[in-house]
Amino acid sequence: MYSGWINLNKDVGISSAKAIYKLKKITGARKVGHAGTLDPLASGVLPVALGEATKAMSFAVNSKKAYEFDIAWGIETDSNDSEGNVLAKCKNRPTKKDIEVSLAKFTGLIEQKPPIFSAIRLKGERSYELARKNINFELNSRKVFIDKLKLLKYINQNKSRF
Repeated sequence: MYSGWINLNKDVGISSAKAIYKLKKITGARKVGHAGTLDPLASGVLPVALGEATKAMSFAVNSKKAYEFDIAWGIETDSNDSEGNVLAKCKNRPTKKDIEVSLAKFTGLIEQKPPIFSAIRLKGERSYELARKNINFELNSRKVFIDKLKLLKYINQNKSRF
């Protein structure tokens, strides 16, 4: 029986649940848990606990996390990601200085409305599953704490990495 942690690099195109199922099959572990759910269209590290390590899962789930993401400027989609339908376009683009000056208002305790393509459960289903079925629903804003937000790279006038 395995016990311990695996940092699973989840690829785009597979759900977190399916990735865990495959890992369970490979390791033969009976108890497996993961700290967070990634949308099937997202890639990234999924912290996975096996066996006795699942008892420490609450520490991983409730701890600080770090994310890296790109923003495409000038396009608004219905899903707030690159997979959604384009709702609006704008020719205005922020400069690197504009971006750096505005970062402070996105840190601390803020109200954040999750995108419809998120892993939040509504009546037992993930919101991304409902969104892909074109079911209309609304997600409530929630308070989140953003410790730091840094501009990592001003890729070009249309895209920045944070």
